[in-house]
Order: sequence, then structure tokens, then C-alpha cells
Amino acid sequence: MSIPRSQVEKKRFSSFTGKGLLEVPSPTEKDWPKDDEGDYVFKDSGQEMDSLPQPYRMINKMVNLLFDQSWKVIQERDALREAELSRIQPVTYPPHVENKLSKMPNCMAVSQDYVFIGGAKGFSIYNLYSAKQICIWEKLKVDVTSIWTTDLGNEILIAPVDEMGIARLFYFYKDSLFLIKAINEASTLEPVTSETLEMDTNICFRGDIKLSHPVHIMKIKPPKPVTGTTFKSPLEVFAKIEDCYGLGSGQNHFIKESQWEQQAAIFHASYKKYLDEKGEEEPLSMASFHFLLPSSIIAMPAEVKSPSGVACVLGIHWTGSHNFFLYSLNRTLKDKVDPEGVWPCAAPIAVSQLSYTCSYLLIACEDGVLTLWDLAEGFPLGVVALPEGCFCQSIHFLKYFLVYKGQNVYPEGPLKSQMQCVVLCTDSSLHLLTAKGTQVPTISELVERPVKHPEEAICAVAPVQAFPGTVLIFCRNGSVQLMDVAKPQIICAFAPPRTYNLAVPWKPVFVVSLQHPCFLLRGDHPDEIESDDTKDIQNSIFYFNLEAYPLLENISRNHTIPKTDITENMAFTQVLPLEKRCEDFLERSFQKLEKKVKEEEHWTRLHRYSLMLQRENFRK
Repeated sequence: MSIPRSQVEKKRFSSFTGKGLLEVPSPTEKDWPKDDEGDYVFKDSGQEMDSLPQPYRMINKMVNLLFDQSWKVIQERDALREAELSRIQPVTYPPHVENKLSKMPNCMAVSQDYVFIGGAKGFSIYNLYSAKQICIWEKLKVDVTSIWTTDLGNEILIAPVDEMGIARLFYFYKDSLFLIKAINEASTLEPVTSETLEMDTNICFRGDIKLSHPVHIMKIKPPKPVTGTTFKSPLEVFAKIEDCYGLGSGQNHFIKESQWEQQAAIFHASYKKYLDEKGEEEPLSMASFHFLLPSSIIAMPAEVKSPSGVACVLGIHWTGSHNFFLYSLNRTLKDKVDPEGVWPCAAPIAVSQLSYTCSYLLIACEDGVLTLWDLAEGFPLGVVALPEGCFCQSIHFLKYFLVYKGQNVYPEGPLKSQMQCVVLCTDSSLHLLTAKGTQVPTISELVERPVKHPEEAICAVAPVQAFPGTVLIFCRNGSVQLMDVAKPQIICAFAPPRTYNLAVPWKPVFVVSLQHPCFLLRGDHPDEIESDDTKDIQNSIFYFNLEAYPLLENISRNHTIPKTDITENMAFTQVLPLEKRCEDFLERSFQKLEKKVKEEEHWTRLHRYSLMLQRENFRK
């Protein structure tokens, strides 16, 4: 049965009716009658729909709900599309050189004018500019997973690590490669002999630096878990500690096992609802270590003297450990392996990083607290906490820079107690940390957590020393961008050809040169990634020359500021060493005093001359 149209319209207009006649209100508000809610009757405009029988009434409500939700989604997508169109997309530059490889590279390293690529059964060496293969070493049964290089002038030391955890030391000089030693070949499943390694024990180092053969000096094991004491009195605890070695490690204490158990029971009872009943698996104990140069902050025996520029201490910490251990390298294999120093932290250490110059050390704990150490000067630069909810994932030191006339520049000469670094957090947010002498360290957010665009989450960061205050950012969507951390803003982007992409965007294979303004990036063809035949797979290494791009030409040319501009500008004087600042202050004071003396002498001569004229006039 259909309802006439006139009746429907009549019902719609009668949804709001008054009981009395409508009158024109008075122009003055005080004469307006007070409205009585009882004089008006409100009717539901959808009341005619409620009169439908079931299930049509339910179907009508479901359809209306579906329309409302669909319209909401459409509005959100339109707003997102408009926001995307309004976003300024950076200029994207292609690579300059493509080096096609027959095997998939797992890792890369750059030193001088050479590129070292680790892959299946070994590694190979290429020229950085011509991409010509210089040397290849493939005598393994497993793949090389990581490779490290050290520049010694005309020589290069190479340390590849394979899937079995075996590290080897190579010596590279004038396009010649020599295997010096396999560090831990005894840990392999099958014995490795000198014939299989082809190790030359009579290597004649032909470079400028004379190297001795590697010598095993000590074997360090992870600290034992802290358990109940076996000592009977506190005097036995102090007797165990000799010359304060190991003090702070927590191993020598007077806490009984029953006390540990009682404390654990209280903790589990208090936080039972927050603890997982199944329990989490303990992570593998991985060691992070750094070779530290001699400094006043590290206490060493007086009889031990290390040459300048040579590491004398090994700093190390393990996964889940609160302590940072310091071991002296001036020992033999027969000596007792005890730490010369222990730096205890309030929370387990998550990440530690040493600067390129070995002058600064940053320790990040799992609670988000960062501790900065100035190893060269021998004092802590400060302690700073990341924003709430942010936890450190990686630390990357920057070469200290200044902003001069709107451009990032490096000050000439050495600096003291001036440090800058970027911190990548687990939530993909990026932060800039700056410390200056005795001033309180500052931390600022460069990139916030990508809530609206999760595909833009940052997975890797790499500083570019050729350009002051810039870092390369690698995102999960495969994009590579160059950021200016001082502004902060994206300068430009880089991408391989359209036929290539990053096979594992969240773990890109790349390397940034410290000596040259360039970086290399591995690209994979999408059709070849899914191929089962590994022989047909063609992988490529793309070479990006940063100086050749138009937006970066000016940055590469003018990236230093002379000392004279620093001393004249009072805003930059704080970056100079204290001795230099005192010297400049005394020099400026002496110049002012000299100028004042000259002015006084000048006025004195004028005064004398005027007196002489007055006397002459008086005589006349």
C-alpha cells in the first residue's frame, strides 16, 4: 500500500508546530515573551519510517548506517588526497653509474677509492668511480654477512665476517690482496687448515706502516648472572676486590640467595597482572665493543704507556647488562682478565656509539636516558632523556657544524667539547642532540612518529660528512631522502631506475663514503627477486655522486668557515677551545688598551701644543 505524496509532505512540515498563533516580536529584547517549552510540540521527522513493519525497519536502519559510514570514509579519503596533493614533493635524482653483479651483495664498505662488496663465498673489490673489478676472493662455503675496512694511508685492512661467525683479516696494498689470519676458525664445524685458507705467514708488508702479525692477548666472557653470595663476612668481599678492579660490576656483594628470592617474590606479587604468564624468552647475549684512545677519564696503571693515537682500552657491554666494562689492551694471554673499570647504569644498556674521532661516547639505556662522555677532556657532557615513549634504536654522530648566513658550515680547526648527533628511536621518530661544554644538552625532534603515513617510517639513517648538517634517511616505502637537520627539511630525494626497487626496504644495503661526497645503494629487479634460478638474477649497485646534482653544488663548494669569521662573530666564539678564547680575549683587550693609550697620547700632545700657543700669544 503506497502513501500519497501530499500526506508525506504534510507530515514533514508538521514536525514542529506551535499551540498558539505566531506574532511579530518586539524590537526590544525586554519586551520579548518568555518561551514556554510546553507551547511547542516536537515530532520525530523519521516517525513515518518507524511505522514500517519488521524486518524492513531494521533493513532501513542498516542501509542508512552503511551510507553514513561510507560517506565518512569518502570524506577521509578526499581529505587525505587533498593533503597529498598539497604536500611539496622533493626533487628526485637518479644514480650516475650502475654496476651490474652476477651475485646478490649482502654488505658493502668504502675506503679510499675502493668498494668492498661481500656476498656468496667471499667478497670482491671494485674501483669506486669506474666500477671496474680489481680483485675477488671467493674461497668460502658460506656467505659473507658483514665487512669492515680501516684506512691506514696507502694500505687498507679488511675484516669480513661470514655466516658461521668467522672473522678474517686481509691486507690490501696497490691492488694486491693478502690473507693475514682467520681470527676464530676453531669454532667451525669442520677443521679449517692453512691449505684451505691459503694463509701466507711470511707476508711482507710493503706499505708505509709496518704491521706486526695478530697476537691473541685475551678472551673476554660475558659477566655471570648475579646470584647469592658465598662469602661469610663483609671482610671477605673487600678482600676479593684487588686494586678496585671490577668495582661496580655487582659480582662481589654480601646479599644472600634467600634475599634475592624474597625480593623476586615481592616483585611478582606486586606486578602479577602486568607480567606475561608464559614468560618472554631471554635475548641472545650480544656484545657491543669500542676501542678507546688514552684519556684522563680512563684510569690506567702508571707504568702502562701507550703511543699517541693507538687504542689502549676496550669498552664493552652485553645485551641486558647495566654495566659498561673497560679492559686494558696492554696485557698478554697469561694475564688475568679483569676489567680495569666499570661504569654502572641505572637501566640496561640498549645502544652505545663512539664518534669518528674517538673523542665522544654516548650510552643509551632502555629507559630512554642518554649519557654523553667527553673522553678527550675527561668529563661527562651531560645526561638527557628522550621524549616519553621514545626509546633509542641507533645513534649517528655528526661532524660539528654551525649555521652561518643561512648555510651550514664546518668551522676550521679542532673543537673541544662540541658534539652533535642524531638519534633514531624505535617508533621511527628522529631527534637531534647537541652538547656544548658545560651547557645543558639540548634535544629537538626532527621527524615525528609517522601516524598518518606508516609507510614513511624511517628504518635507517646515515650522516653525510661531505655536506654539513645533512643525513640520508631510508624509509620503509623504499624512498631515500637527504635532510638538513638544522632547518629541518628535506633537500632532495634519490631513487634507482623505475625497473629497480629495494627488495627489503626496511633493511636497505647501502654505504656512505667518509672521504668522498657519494653513496652506494643496492637495487633489485622486481621480476628477478621472485625468480627461483639464482644464476639468472642480476643485481645492481647504484652510485650516487652528490656533487653533480644542481641543488647540492653550492653546499659542496662553500662548507667551511675560517677562524677569523668565528672570532669576529660573538655568536660563534663558544665553539672555540678555551685556550683560544682566552688568547683572543687577551688580544682584544690589549688592542683596546693600546688604542686607548694612543688616543690619550694624541690628546696630550694636542693639549701641550695649545698651551704653547697660549704662552706665545701672552708674550706678544
